[in-house]
Amino acid sequence: MTQIPPRGIAPPDDFPYPSTQAYGRDAYGIWQTIAVKDVEQTFRWCSPGRFTMGSPATERHRGEDEVQREITLSRGFWLADTACPQALWSVVMGTNPTGFRGDQFPVASVSYDDLTEFFGRWRVLCPDFPLRLPTEAEWEYACRAGTTTPFSFGETINTEQVNFYGGARYLPDEPDQEYRGETVAVKALPCNPWGLYQRHGNVDECCSDWYGSNDDQELIDPSGPPEGGLRVVRGGGFDGSAGGCRSAYRSAGDPGGTWRSQGFRPAGGS
Repeated sequence: MTQIPPRGIAPPDDFPYPSTQAYGRDAYGIWQTIAVKDVEQTFRWCSPGRFTMGSPATERHRGEDEVQREITLSRGFWLADTACPQALWSVVMGTNPTGFRGDQFPVASVSYDDLTEFFGRWRVLCPDFPLRLPTEAEWEYACRAGTTTPFSFGETINTEQVNFYGGARYLPDEPDQEYRGETVAVKALPCNPWGLYQRHGNVDECCSDWYGSNDDQELIDPSGPPEGGLRVVRGGGFDGSAGGCRSAYRSAGDPGGTWRSQGFRPAGGS
C-alpha cells in the first residue's frame, strides 16, 4: 500500500493518487509517476503562482498578439514532464499516427478530436487521475518556470538545447546551427528549471483555449474565449524558427486538422 507523504511534501490533500507508482521531490520539485499497462509517465507539480504572460515590446520576433498581462494561477496542477511519447499514446489508443517513429519520440499528427478521444480512453484506464490539455496560461507559466527571458534557457537558444530549424536565417547574429529535420526523443535535450523537457521546439503543443486576442487586464485563472474557430498551439516544432519557439509565441490550429509537428503535453488537476 502506498504511504501518503507528510503534509507539505506533496501539495494536494489527496496525494498520491491510487495509480501512483512512485513519487518524490528532487532538485526540480515534486513529481509522481503514473503507469498505464506498464508504460510510465512522470508528472511535475506546478504550484499556484503569479507571472507576466506575453512578451515585452523589445523582444525580438515578438508578435502583436503577445500583449503582456499579469496572470495569477490560483490552483496548482500536474504537468507531464515530456510531450506525450508514442509509447503512451499507443497503449491508450492502439494506434500511432506519427511519421517519425520511436517509443520515446513524441506522438505527432494528432488533432484536437484525437485528443478528446485519448483523454476519454485514459479516464477509463486511469479514472483516479484524469488528464486534460493545459490552458494557455498554464502552458506559458510552466514553460517559463520563473524566467522572464525569451526562452527558459536565456536570450537565445542553440540546437544543443532545442530541436528547431536552426541557422542564420532565423538568428542573424548567431552562427549556423545543425538542423535535424525530424523529432528527437522526448528527453534527448535539457529540461527547464522545473524539470520539464523540451518546452521549446521538437513538437508544437496543443492548449485547451480557443485562439483570440489578449488584452492587458490582470486575470485570474484565464481559460481563453468561450468559443472560436481555432485552438491555441504553443512551443514551436522541429521544423519551425527560433522565434516560434519563444515562451510567449502564440500560434493556432484547426481543431480537426493535423500537421507533422503537432503534439501535446497532458496536464492533471482541476
